[in-house]
Amino acid sequence: MAIDARDVAGFYASPLGRKVAARLGAALSGLWPQAKGLDLLGLGFTGPYLPLWAGGARRVIAFSPAAMGPAPWPAGRPGLACTGDEDSLPFPDLSFDRILIVHGLEHADSARRYLREAWRLLRDDGRLIVVTPSRRGLWAYAERTPFGHGEPYSERQIARLLTSAFFQVEAQRAALYAPPVSWPPVLSLFGATESLGARLAPHFAGITIAEASKAMHGLIPAGARRAGRRVFADLTGSLHRQTRERLHHLPPPPKPDHVTLV
Repeated sequence: MAIDARDVAGFYASPLGRKVAARLGAALSGLWPQAKGLDLLGLGFTGPYLPLWAGGARRVIAFSPAAMGPAPWPAGRPGLACTGDEDSLPFPDLSFDRILIVHGLEHADSARRYLREAWRLLRDDGRLIVVTPSRRGLWAYAERTPFGHGEPYSERQIARLLTSAFFQVEAQRAALYAPPVSWPPVLSLFGATESLGARLAPHFAGITIAEASKAMHGLIPAGARRAGRRVFADLTGSLHRQTRERLHHLPPPPKPDHVTLV
C-alpha cells in the first residue's frame, strides 16, 4: 500500500526531514554530479531531490502513482508533476536519460513490473537510481517516516531485483546511520552520527542506494516472435472425428443381386 503524498511532504518539512534530504541529496549528487542537457524523470516522491539537477537538465518531470496522490512540484512555479498508473507510465519509449526512484519501488504492487516500465522509458545509455529502505536499518521500522512503510531491501536483494529486470548494477551506496529521532539533541548530532556509523556499522544503514545502467540483452529483436502457449487438446475426440470423416467418404458397399434364404 502506497503512502500518502501529503504525509511525505509533511515529513520533509520537519527538522528531521530536512536533515534526511540534505544527507541523501549529498549521496545522490556524488553519483550524478550534473545532468546538463539531459531529460530526467523522478518516480515516487522525488520533489526534495530533483532540484539537485533541475538547473542544468533539459527537462525534469516528477511522477507519483495514483495510490500516493498528487505531489506538486516545484513549489511556487508552473507544475512539472503528474500522477497516474505506475504499471503504464504515460511516456513514450526511450524518453529519459536519467530516472530517479525514491519512495516508489518499496510501495509498488509488482516491483519487477515497476522496473520494467523504467527500463522501457530509459534511453540505451541512460542511468537509473533506486533508493529503498534497508532491511537491516532502523529506518525501515520507523513508521512516522516515509521509510517505515512498504517492502525494505538489502543490498543483495535490490541487486538481484535490478538484474532480473534487465539492469546492470553499477554502484551501491548506503546512507542514514543516524537514528530516526526528532529530539533536538539527537538532531544536533546527525552529521557526526552519519560519519561514525559509516565507519563502525556500515551494514546497518537506513537506506540502500543502487545505480544501474540498462542491460541491452533485455531487448526483443524486431520481427522476433515470442514462444506461443502450449495447449493440450482432446486427441481422443479428434481421432474419433477423423475416423467418422473417413467413414463418411468411403464408397457405399455393393448391393447384392439376390438374397438367399437359409
